[in-house]
Amino acid sequence: MSEDELTRPSGNSSQTLSRGLRILRVLADHPEGLSVTELSRAMQTHRAGVYRLLRPLLDDRLVDRSGTAHYRLGLGLVELASQVRPRLQQVAAPELQRLADELRATVALTVRDGDEAVVLLVLEPRSTDMHIAYRAGLRHRLNVAAPGLAILAANPPEPDEREEVSRARIRGWARSAGELLTGATGVGVALTTSSNQTDVAISAVWIAERDEEATARLVMRTATILSGMLR
Repeated sequence: MSEDELTRPSGNSSQTLSRGLRILRVLADHPEGLSVTELSRAMQTHRAGVYRLLRPLLDDRLVDRSGTAHYRLGLGLVELASQVRPRLQQVAAPELQRLADELRATVALTVRDGDEAVVLLVLEPRSTDMHIAYRAGLRHRLNVAAPGLAILAANPPEPDEREEVSRARIRGWARSAGELLTGATGVGVALTTSSNQTDVAISAVWIAERDEEATARLVMRTATILSGMLR
């Protein structure tokens, strides 16, 4: 069998894979889990088809079944996620935790995926009564929210780019307010990795009033440290 034949999707296998991935995305939006009936409704397909799709996902631990017959994302996904740019995650996690504790705010590591930004790591402060919480794997348009804007600002100007991207290119950090969460403010700074690619950013997000420039300076300091460690 040739390489072309191996990589050429067949109709049935491609459709099955697409539906299996869709189940994972539906479950990602329902961390409390869904029953087969609820999955069937969300997928707009019959229960027998959902059972067939769930079986291999259960075998590979990508989906887990609770005692109440609800299905949710499994730990196998955590193991797979840990292998996405593992050195980046390993190097960044301790520094980001220190930053989160110092700022008493939630910080994140975000990477570029085409025209979208994907959150790779989220670190929450360990000594606050209240802070923002969101999950790794969150995906949004690259030109929305501070980390995506920071990544764009670290790259050459593009036609019709947002004014905030141009400002961020001058001052070294991007700002956003209320773009992903009403009332939340965030700052983001791009990193430079060993390949000199600027497709990674770190960010901090909070709700209460605070000195944005002072916060940005601390985020920039951590970004400088991480960029040096990753080169």
